Amino acid sequence: MAVSNTVAGPVTLSVNGERHTAAEAAPDTPLLYVLRNDLLLNGPKYGCGLGQCGACTVLVDGQPTRSCVVPVSIAREREITTLEGLGRIGDLHPIQRAFIDEQAAQCGYCLNGMIMSAKALLDRNPTPSDSEIHAALRFNLCRCGTHYEIVKAVHRAAQYLQNGTDR
Repeated sequence: MAVSNTVAGPVTLSVNGERHTAAEAAPDTPLLYVLRNDLLLNGPKYGCGLGQCGACTVLVDGQPTRSCVVPVSIAREREITTLEGLGRIGDLHPIQRAFIDEQAAQCGYCLNGMIMSAKALLDRNPTPSDSEIHAALRFNLCRCGTHYEIVKAVHRAAQYLQNGTDR
C-alpha cells in the first residue's frame, strides 16, 4: 500500500459511529496506533505487528482488518468498528455475552480478534457450521487452547442474535 503524502497532521476517522480527530499522525502510521494511543480504544491489541496473529483486528466497512498493518490514511474514508463499538458494560453485545457465558477466554489477548472476526462472520452468515466458524477464525491465534469454547461461543452468539436475546 503506497502512501503518497508523508507529512504528519491531524487525522479524522469514523470510529464506532462517531467522528474522532487525532492530533497528529503521519499517513503511514498504523491504524492500531491511532486507535490505541490517540483515541484510547484498547480493544484492539498489539500482538505481532505483522498482521499475522489477529489481536489487532477491527472491522473496516464490516470486514475484519488487521489494524497493525493498515496505514491510517487508508482508513480515513471508511467506517471503523472496534470492540468498544459493539457493547458496553451493562449492555453487552450478544457476541460478547456469549463469549463470557462459554468462558471462551483464558488470558484474553486473542479475544478482541476472535470477537471481531465472529461479528463479521455472523453478520454475513447467521447460522454458521463448525467448519465455517473455523474458517472465519483461522487467522486468529490463541495460545491458551480455548478453541473449543470459542466455537461454542460463536454458536451461542448466533442463537442469541436469532432469538433477539443475550441469554
